[in-house]
Amino acid sequence: MPPAITYDDVDVGTVIGDRSFSLRRADLVRYAGASGDFNPIHWNERAAREAGLPGVLAHGMLTMATAGRLVTDWAGDPGAVVEYGVKFSSLVVVPDDDEGAEISVQGVVEKKLDGGRVVVNLTVRHQGAKVLMAARATVQLG
Repeated sequence: MPPAITYDDVDVGTVIGDRSFSLRRADLVRYAGASGDFNPIHWNERAAREAGLPGVLAHGMLTMATAGRLVTDWAGDPGAVVEYGVKFSSLVVVPDDDEGAEISVQGVVEKKLDGGRVVVNLTVRHQGAKVLMAARATVQLG
């Protein structure tokens, strides 16, 4: 399936979207099973507090993947993302309630490269703090 957005559709500064995503404890348990990362700080309040943390934490890679959904949804094809990297900068504490932790993601086209590729810069926040720094995806557009 070709990307829904073409190279000619975007310019530097084009906002690709601004969305919020919720991460709940059930998401952490599902991710632990899929990834094999069963560290109890990602599901057990007591273990997280004993480790000196403010509460149960979302897996960093789950936060990264969730933020990446903005890009894959915009591109129309997850395979269009040819490179994606971040630096983890802040914790995402996930409360044990129905709302969970909200992360907000905004994406902006930062560069247009040769060959129909664009670099998208993501700003990812939780409770006002940036949780991912240098979050960039290179996307192959038609």
